[in-house]
Amino acid sequence: MTEPREVTCRPGAPRALWSSVAIGAAGAGTAGAWTAYHGPTPLSLSFGAALALIAVVALHVVTARVDADAHGLRSRTLLRRWSAPWDEIADLRIRLRHASGSRGGQSRHVSVLLRNGRRRTLPLPIGRAQELPQFEDELTALRALHHHYGTDVPPESSRVPVIADHSAGRVPVAAFAWCVTLLVCAGVVAAFVSDTAADQRAWEAATPCTAATPVAQRGECLSHSSTVITRTDPNTPKKTSWVYFADDRPFERLAVPVEAADNFRAGDKVQLTFWRGEVRTITGAHYVWHRHVQSAGGLAALASLAAAAAAGYPAALLLLTLRNRRLPDDEVLPSALPFAFALAGTAAWLLPLSYLHPTTLFASATTIAWAAAGTLATLALLTWAWRSTKIRPPKRPEVLEEPTDLVDLPGEGFVRARFLDHTDYNPHGFGTHIALGDGPPAVTPGPDRFAARRIPVDRLTVRTVRRVRGADGDTVPGDWHIAELDDGGRTVRLAAAPDDLARVLRELRPAVHERS
Repeated sequence: MTEPREVTCRPGAPRALWSSVAIGAAGAGTAGAWTAYHGPTPLSLSFGAALALIAVVALHVVTARVDADAHGLRSRTLLRRWSAPWDEIADLRIRLRHASGSRGGQSRHVSVLLRNGRRRTLPLPIGRAQELPQFEDELTALRALHHHYGTDVPPESSRVPVIADHSAGRVPVAAFAWCVTLLVCAGVVAAFVSDTAADQRAWEAATPCTAATPVAQRGECLSHSSTVITRTDPNTPKKTSWVYFADDRPFERLAVPVEAADNFRAGDKVQLTFWRGEVRTITGAHYVWHRHVQSAGGLAALASLAAAAAAGYPAALLLLTLRNRRLPDDEVLPSALPFAFALAGTAAWLLPLSYLHPTTLFASATTIAWAAAGTLATLALLTWAWRSTKIRPPKRPEVLEEPTDLVDLPGEGFVRARFLDHTDYNPHGFGTHIALGDGPPAVTPGPDRFAARRIPVDRLTVRTVRRVRGADGDTVPGDWHIAELDDGGRTVRLAAAPDDLARVLRELRPAVHERS
């Protein structure tokens, strides 16, 4: 048996990468010297930081390397080295990642599944649209080495699992991080609700100071001071606007919103209202400005929104991953959008309740009934979302082809179904529907027979029906099923919702059947 060749993966265009490292380092050094000699400026600091970042990223890319031989697999990056013998590696798969800079929007990486269950993504090779042939060759060589030197490995000719962002084998680290971050933010904001409510009540109850008010308590009452505005300095909303006072009484200027600076005029006699050592109101003859008072209801609503969002979409992704952890790693998980709908329904009753009763949620029968009814509605929505995201295992082809009165409707109909492969009856994947009923089954680009292509049912044989996998692309909904058909020795994939797929296969049953 011929021994497979050794594999060495290095990044492409090393000269360009090393040039980027040199230019970035030189530019960052020049910016640092300029800053040390002339003093720091925003431009020099930003310029130096950007060039330093470019140099570090380019150095990280150009120093990456992956080697594979009879002893195992080794990877090296700027900050990390890793190696594993072949007998510790269970499988080599493809990991799809969204890459905004690559044509096609995705890049392919090699994911290593270890026998202890851990996963590691290799820095190389990387398969972008223009580099897919080279990526496939290097992956094939790596799998050949694994098959030759590994133990208890899948057959070399077996299907390569493709792990996408929405596959069961993906660890939702980002979703977990978002969930924790939103919960922490909700807790921090909620901690200020009580003090903010107390300040709001104190401001609303404040009365003017009198001669009998002790000095120590004058901060809690309202004091007034008359002055004249000498000029205003309105700026753009992103910059601070100012009003200036005559003789610097009680001080030179005060920061105000641009609307206040536009409405006050030089020479206006105004009265300043102080509370707790701060100007709260400027009262003029034609305009009154009030300093914004933070609302406890606004903070409570914000905290509720953050908590609901944490318990909504990110938590739903974690829940779906844990619920379907027994699925094959490359099978696509159901969409978490039903849980997002439950989140929207929860926010519809929780945010108004939090805003109107930030500190008295259980102080009256009305709020208790409001919270109880909203909780029941949320539980109902979550139950619906749980059932909507339940995995429907695909039926056997012979079961799908049994006649039934539930899906075989009279007349012509158009079913949302797509062939995922380029064929003579589906050139370049143009079809979005399949016409059934009157006339032969045909692929159409819409719910009519315009540009219809007849399906050659006499050539097709059902091989199997399965769930969606990562290799089927992002355009196929996760709750659809896929029928793999034999078309003259070539496998073509037909995707549709489970009931629609069953109807299509039943309509094709005079010619589509399993051959023994």
